[in-house]
Amino acid sequence: MLVPPTARRRRMSVVAAAALAAALLVVAPSKSQAADLPGGGDLGPNVHVFDPSTPDIQGQLDSVFKRQESAQFGTGRDAFFFKPGTYSNINAQLGFYTSIAGLGLSPDDTNINGDVTVDAGWFNGNATQNFWRSAENLALTPVSGTDRWAVAQAAPFRRMHVKGGLNLAPDGYGWASGGYIADSKIDGVVSPYSQQQWYTRDSSVGGWANGVWNMVFSGVKGAPAQGFPNPTYTTLDTTPVSREKPFLYLDGNDYKVFTPAKRTNASGTTWENGTPQGDSIPLDQFYVVKPGATAATINQALDQGLNLLFTPGIYHVDQTIDVKRANTVVLGLGYATIVPDNGVTAVKVADVDGVKLAGLLIDAGTTNSDTLLQVGPEGSSADHSANPTTVQDVFVRIGGAGPGKATTSMEINSNNTIVDHTWLWRADHGDGVGWETNRADYGLTVNGDNVLATGLFVEHFNKYDVQWNGENGKTIFFQNEKAYDAPNQAAVQDGATKGYAAYKVADSVNTHEGWGLGSYCNFTADPSIQQDHGFAAPDKAGVKFHDLLVVSLGGKGQYNHVINNTGAATSGTSTVPSTVVSYP
Repeated sequence: MLVPPTARRRRMSVVAAAALAAALLVVAPSKSQAADLPGGGDLGPNVHVFDPSTPDIQGQLDSVFKRQESAQFGTGRDAFFFKPGTYSNINAQLGFYTSIAGLGLSPDDTNINGDVTVDAGWFNGNATQNFWRSAENLALTPVSGTDRWAVAQAAPFRRMHVKGGLNLAPDGYGWASGGYIADSKIDGVVSPYSQQQWYTRDSSVGGWANGVWNMVFSGVKGAPAQGFPNPTYTTLDTTPVSREKPFLYLDGNDYKVFTPAKRTNASGTTWENGTPQGDSIPLDQFYVVKPGATAATINQALDQGLNLLFTPGIYHVDQTIDVKRANTVVLGLGYATIVPDNGVTAVKVADVDGVKLAGLLIDAGTTNSDTLLQVGPEGSSADHSANPTTVQDVFVRIGGAGPGKATTSMEINSNNTIVDHTWLWRADHGDGVGWETNRADYGLTVNGDNVLATGLFVEHFNKYDVQWNGENGKTIFFQNEKAYDAPNQAAVQDGATKGYAAYKVADSVNTHEGWGLGSYCNFTADPSIQQDHGFAAPDKAGVKFHDLLVVSLGGKGQYNHVINNTGAATSGTSTVPSTVVSYP
């Protein structure tokens, strides 16, 4: 059919307009397409950066300490950073959710003539609840010659140089339940005094004064000789595999994040003999996450190829933070806290090489999450031995700050993962606490092969605190308390076995090894509860344990054995551990 010229021109103009509109849709983002997020920028309102000329540093430290000293379940989050230089007459007292660090590449770049102090005056001299605070990358010359670091769980002391001694007990030598040191040099003697247990890795010390129940060392120059059970020292000359935590530093005026290199069979610090080995990543390759950021924005940054630097704050996420790219760094400052809403998993990591998760607190939401942190999806099978994923100073809490639930706190499916210092805690005090109120059946579940845990603290879960299904796993140091609030024997019955083991190695596993592992019971709701054993593992030549102990705290519950049917029962109100030096 013939089309009149005017109609043909009209039709051509309509087609051209449509083509132009389609092109515009391609080249111009719609309202639903967000522009690329910028990397870098400022560090947000809760990061405090000092240089030697900053006025009233002590006043600023004191102000935050006054707010945070007893704010165990408060919302404050703070990080103090000191630029390289020398600072005098400083006493940095650290309360809850407070971190202090130097901004040099080496601890000796930032010198404090003074102290970084943790004590327990707020709790009548009892340091067993001095959680969630940290010191990193500083050199200290203590005023009295000895610095006091009387901490409990989730309070790492990393890359520190103490030009003197270190006291791990509170003033008055009250109870204490820590703790963790790594990549640090203490010129003088470390004195635990009342500390129940402690783990020190890849460091050097001028001496070690005593042990209570379980003192474990790997790769520590100057560590005491192996002596368990008397004295209670478990000493490994080296750490099989380690990679120190990433940290923020200044290169001139530019912020960068340093990611230390992996070491095998390490001993001593990474920094004493010159520049540490590793990579520097400019801050503009990080999305700086600040309070108010949404999960959608965080995931957009990851999809752009940016790393994540979480500044201090509390972040509710209504979708999983998905880390998909190899070698991604996710670093939190000042106990940045992620709270999953609507039962989502807070963080998932793909089965890729070299992801580095560090410095985060994951706080379970009111709707049950199947998992809070998952490293690798179910069925992960890749070999990551050359470049493992590391999970460092990543802590989990269920309840305490309010009702929370999660079936499994941390699930490790990727092979060769290193879990370096974690505290997985189902709260025994605070708000939202009760046998079903903050239900959490499992703490750590390991399905991957060749997984290493160094400094593993897991407490109070309704069933197994640790269940290990992967082959060739290794744990160096484990601290555990069984759930205080088990209402009766039936509530913790594991088939024909009385009580769920604190640390369960699956019957299918052929190779596993652990050093310096302890479990304690304190069944306050029903002191008649019995645990058949603290540890359960298959009786196979390749499954080995060294230096195990169980303790009944004040006779509130008893262990019948230490591991399987081996080891004496605890007795009465005695807090003397029952021990097994070697199994089988």
